[in-house]
Amino acid sequence: MTTDPHRAGGRPRVLLATYSDMPESHEDERSLSAALDELGIDSRWAVWDSPAESFETADLVVLRSTWDYTSRMKEFVDWCESVPTLANPARVVRWNSDKRYLAELAEAGVPVTPTRVVEPGDRARGDNNPELPDREFVVKPTVGAGSWGAARFLPEQRERALLHLRSLHDEGIPALVQPYQPVVDREGETALVFFGGVYSHGFVKGPLLDPADDATGSAGLGKGPFATDPAPELRRVAEDVLDATGELLGVARYEFLYARVDLVRGEDGEPMLLELELIEPRLNFLLADRAAPLRFASAVRAELARRAA
Repeated sequence: MTTDPHRAGGRPRVLLATYSDMPESHEDERSLSAALDELGIDSRWAVWDSPAESFETADLVVLRSTWDYTSRMKEFVDWCESVPTLANPARVVRWNSDKRYLAELAEAGVPVTPTRVVEPGDRARGDNNPELPDREFVVKPTVGAGSWGAARFLPEQRERALLHLRSLHDEGIPALVQPYQPVVDREGETALVFFGGVYSHGFVKGPLLDPADDATGSAGLGKGPFATDPAPELRRVAEDVLDATGELLGVARYEFLYARVDLVRGEDGEPMLLELELIEPRLNFLLADRAAPLRFASAVRAELARRAA
């Protein structure tokens, strides 16, 4: 039975899900337990696939640093569906785990970085392959975290790009092809963090992919991140992304306990969605104001109250 967080002496129990390589959380989120305790919520970190944990008895299980899930997708999603009090919910996890959601959001009218999905079995057509833009572009798997499997190519590197595309397809992995947005090299990506559908803080991430003339096209060191106060137009687009996602999934915006919306400006200066993180995003509390963990804790408390009602 779910504990009422407002009854006398009742302290709800929250598990913050992580993975075995980081059983005590990432340093960026060590302030969360204290923030939750201030609001009368007991919490601890728990490895998501540990047979010793009783996730089904927790008042709320919050996905945080479950950073090994992309290599164990079916097992992870099955586990998510077994946890009745998961946040964000399992159906949100299933939808957000495959970057083909970008095409759905684009169809819903959200400004999204131009994205083409190339499924295994699609016929490669050499230099005239319409899936490969005539400008610098990126090829990346539809399922993957960070920059895993992503590579950046120049137009004259189409053969190399096709080899990379085929290597993904040989593993049965669909791929996304997107024109590279050069503004990322100058300004980075802006990440906007929301708790319970309400904006909390923002930060800028530098480019994660090496320049396309790097022979490997592999993930680079990047720059940053650093705190930022996002411009109003970025805030508006981020809010639109959450509203559109809620409509697609049939959930109210406040039901997203946490969300990170990664935006980039196009060549015309207008914001576009690069990625929406609803599973286990880095929230960079260390870059935010001191009240950010408390805002997270307040959103957890509101979610507990909603589920207890």
